[in-house]
Amino acid sequence: MTDSQPLDALADFPAIPAGWAYLDTAATAQKPQAVVDAITRAYGETYATVHRGVYQRSADMTLAYEAARQRVAGFIGAGSADEIVFVRGATEGINLVAQCWAATQLKAGDRILLSMLEHHSNIVPWQMVAERVGAAIDVAPLTADGRIDLDAVEAMLTPAHKLVALAHVSNVLGSVLDVARATALAHGVGAKILIDGCQAVPRLPVDVTALNCDFYVFSGHKLYGPTGIGVLWAKAELLDAMPPWQGGGSMIDRVTFQKTTYAPPPGRFEAGTPHIVGALGLHAAIDYVEAIGLERIHVHEGALVAQARDALGSINSVRLFGPADAAGIVSFAIEGVHPHDIGTILDEQQVAIRAGHHCAQPLMDALGVPATARASFGVYNGPADVEALARGIERVTRIFG
Repeated sequence: MTDSQPLDALADFPAIPAGWAYLDTAATAQKPQAVVDAITRAYGETYATVHRGVYQRSADMTLAYEAARQRVAGFIGAGSADEIVFVRGATEGINLVAQCWAATQLKAGDRILLSMLEHHSNIVPWQMVAERVGAAIDVAPLTADGRIDLDAVEAMLTPAHKLVALAHVSNVLGSVLDVARATALAHGVGAKILIDGCQAVPRLPVDVTALNCDFYVFSGHKLYGPTGIGVLWAKAELLDAMPPWQGGGSMIDRVTFQKTTYAPPPGRFEAGTPHIVGALGLHAAIDYVEAIGLERIHVHEGALVAQARDALGSINSVRLFGPADAAGIVSFAIEGVHPHDIGTILDEQQVAIRAGHHCAQPLMDALGVPATARASFGVYNGPADVEALARGIERVTRIFG
């Protein structure tokens, strides 16, 4: 990875004070002023409900809300805005697929394939469905450098597998999945494939049509947008065949006490008043990221990963995890020091990292550690932040001898 040109984005983020190295973007990204302004404007100047009011402001807000859906569709290469379902986040998107597709399509004896590095949100919903219908779960191993082993996936897949669910980018290791190959392998045995894109969409260009996956989910707050808004994309024919998950307003065609008929997708899956302002904030976040350029962001974060791995790798007691070309994430451990102690000491140095199992306990077991420390980068980070991290780690090693 070559050195990147500075993005000069730090000034866009009002919640990052001078001298504070925020290295926890994989957990949640800080918000640029453009997103803050969009949210403030929506609540303070233009707010109204959507899809129901006949007055002008409601009509205007409906147009803005649906424009956000169209913006998301273009951002990830969806064929139609009707393939975009707004949800609270990737977790809700995965649960929606689990309950509305898997629970209705899978039966006893069917199999689901996951990988060792999945986030709990891409494990537990499938366990719940498997227990309910009598399906079984298989787990693909990782390569030595922490990638999902697609050769092993190919050997494991059988016609009994009906669903494959994998992370596009690991939230712990930063390893990037070859989604096109994974999709081809899944489709080769007749299985559908869901991709967890939470860590990918802020860092990599994503085109779901080109990738040919069946479901793709991501959360807005990791993409410099607000919390409480996320996206489920699915192929139109799959959404059309799926029953609704929740009942209420907006998701209906007609209600009587004898029978209710449902709206077509995506409305069928958006019961109740939606997170209107969240969708507008997500629109602003996508505008912000695309103005910088995802290819440029990927190169920038790759340079910071390389710098961090070089700096930390030179310290004898530090163990690095994941591949050298990780996307924006560096996980590590220090011999004899609990990651929580690392995080506490770094916080005293004005360096914010994540410490824990990162909602990936099976991966921690596979790595042979109870937890890791994780530094993750965003558009607002630069070489000075990596230098602050390295100084902090050197202090940790001095304190613990």
